[in-house]
Amino acid sequence: MLSPNVIYFAVSLNLIGHILYVRSIIKGYTKPNLVSWFIWLLAPFLGVFFQLRAGAGLSVLPIFMAGFGSLLVMFVAILTKNGFWKINTFDIYCGLLSLLALIFYVLTHNLGISILFAILSDGLAAVPTVVKSWKFPETEMWAPYLLPIFSNIVGLLIIKDWIFSIYSFGIYFLVMDTTILFCIYRKKIFKK
Repeated sequence: MLSPNVIYFAVSLNLIGHILYVRSIIKGYTKPNLVSWFIWLLAPFLGVFFQLRAGAGLSVLPIFMAGFGSLLVMFVAILTKNGFWKINTFDIYCGLLSLLALIFYVLTHNLGISILFAILSDGLAAVPTVVKSWKFPETEMWAPYLLPIFSNIVGLLIIKDWIFSIYSFGIYFLVMDTTILFCIYRKKIFKK
């Protein structure tokens, strides 16, 4: 197990990833899907609350930073003219299902099931960005997905009590971030 203090370095990587993403939005290279980023703003903050109730410590900081970074992205994308991807019907359905899962997350009185609903909500919110990254990889960038992978690995390595409600969100973020990175870079990886 790593020293818990290493989490501060890991969280700073997460913040750097979001700052690079925001810079790319301002320059007009990156167009975030606001449905995804809005839910990514809400779900992690709720996840932190429930993980703290489960007894988590500093390992929640990468999850908190996911919500905080999403707040920065939303703020800049909305203020920047043409700073976001056009929302379609599919995005709206994913967003509504994600919000429904988020409501179940809050209303459920079982901590483990609440965390599952939070992950489901976040995952449904990720679908529009995964689809956009697959079809239009040039509208995304690596930073808010790659750097948080390291942050979440460190968060997992400092967990003292390995129970589902503490480790599950960190593992989910590793899978989700890796999936989006694959979608962004698949054409470069599998060049003919």
